[in-house]
Amino acid sequence: MEYKLKFKDIDETRQLEENYTINDLLSELELSSQTNVVKQNGEIAIEESVIDDGDEIQIVQIIYGG
Repeated sequence: MEYKLKFKDIDETRQLEENYTINDLLSELELSSQTNVVKQNGEIAIEESVIDDGDEIQIVQIIYGG
């Protein structure tokens, strides 16, 4: 089982652990859900969403300015 991850210059297929969530992925990458939006198969996902086999996960960094 695997999923595809896209974030900045990362575009790779990764092995999927059982019951692996968006929150687990953010923790592994040392990213915050407050500064990043996660899309799961093109739809905005919440941290508790479980990543399924074949999913495409895209992480978009939120940029603040002033």
